[in-house]
This record gives sequence, structure tokens and C-alpha cells, in this order.
Amino acid sequence: MKSPRMTIAALASLLVVLGLAGMTMPVKAADETTLTVLCSNGLKAVAEDLLPKFERATKHKVIVRYGLAATLKQQIERGEAFDVAFVTPAAMDDLVKETKIAGDTRGTIARSGLAVAIKAGARKPDIKTTDAFKRALLDAKGIAYAKEGASGVAFTALIARLGIADALKSKSKLTATGEEVGEAVVKGEVEFGILPVSEILPIKGAEMLAPFPADVQSYIVMVGGASGASKHGAAAKELIAFFMAPAALPVIKAKGMER
Repeated sequence: MKSPRMTIAALASLLVVLGLAGMTMPVKAADETTLTVLCSNGLKAVAEDLLPKFERATKHKVIVRYGLAATLKQQIERGEAFDVAFVTPAAMDDLVKETKIAGDTRGTIARSGLAVAIKAGARKPDIKTTDAFKRALLDAKGIAYAKEGASGVAFTALIARLGIADALKSKSKLTATGEEVGEAVVKGEVEFGILPVSEILPIKGAEMLAPFPADVQSYIVMVGGASGASKHGAAAKELIAFFMAPAALPVIKAKGMER
């Protein structure tokens, strides 16, 4: 008789009971495996904190590669080998349809709102209201955002909706990655950088001006899923459950994300 398949939610609950979710009790894994993880930059700060804890708790090893969710999706579609992917919901939905991700392993990890990054110590214009935000964007000496990143796509849609897309063209610097956005801000090449809060906080030499006003805010959601072709399905599910466990919430909040 086949044993019933354990859902991600059930695994998360089990980890709490065992103490694994609390990350305080070492658990000897039945089989020590190496997991390959493809992780969107939006979850990088959280992953850098949680993955070592997962390794210590389970004795599994993790190899992680970071990048834009859109780029990681393309790599997976081209046949890139992996065990777990953390990407945006749209990318995950497509990968599930393409059977690259096992649908029953899909789980929401956290989300981060969009914000404006400025060089540390730079002037801090008011962006508390939508009108003030529009004025600040129009007055900015330069604005950088990742063209194909989830934050860049959302920002492009927002400025079109606000009717200022054409006015911002000449001052916009479109980058390939979020890291390049941060570099442009720190070097003074632009005044504003548009990124999720979780990607702004780790940038040395930059600080967060403020999140977008509530009525025009967009959230970048991160979801996890296991490869349908993974040879380490049980360990992959453990990892996703580890990120979803209640004990991971303080890390998630500290890194500028929420549930």
C-alpha cells in the first residue's frame, strides 16, 4: 500500500511539533542529500539567513543560485537541473503548467512591497501621498529599475497608470538586475532606485527613502516549489516547509518582508 503523500502545510506543522521549525533542535536526517536551489533576488536576504539554519537542522547540503525570477524561469524551461525554486507566482504557475514544478509542492513564502532607494545621506523628498510621489519622481535627477525584474515590471505599469511614463523616459536607467539598480544609486548615477524593500535593506551605501504610498503599492510575492524531476523530493519538501514554518517569520520580517 502506498503511504499518503504529505502536503507542504502538513510538513510545516510537523516541523513545528518536532522543534525543527524553531531551528533550535538538531535533527539527524535519514539521508544526507545535496539540494540545488534557484532563488529569486527578492527572497535572497531571507534565503541567506534561513538556508544555513536548514543545513544545520537537517544535515542536508544546499547549493543556491540567485537571479531574476524571469531569468530563473527561462533557465528551468531550458532544462536547468534543480530541486527547489523560489520565484514569483506568475513564473511558478507557468512552470507548474509545464510540469517543471510539482504542483502539490507549491507554497507561498512571503511578500515585499516596493520602495524607493536613495544614496545614504541624500535628500529625502516627501513621497507619503500619491501626489507627492508623482512630484518626487518628476523632480528626480534619475531613476533606475530592473527592466525585466518583477519590481521593474510593476513600476512600469504604475507610471503608465499615473500618466507620467513619457515624462520619465529621459531620466530612467533600465538595468538588467536589481544589483545594478543599487550600484547606480550608490554611485550617484541616479537619485532613486526602485526595488522591493527586501532588496534595498542589504545595499551598503544606500538607504530606503520610503515604501510606495499605500494606494499605489505593489507587492512582490515569493513562492516555492519542488522540481517534478527532483531525485530528492522529500528533502525538497522539507526545505519549502522550513521556509513556510512559523519560526521563519522573524527572519522574514527582519529582511523587509511579510506574510
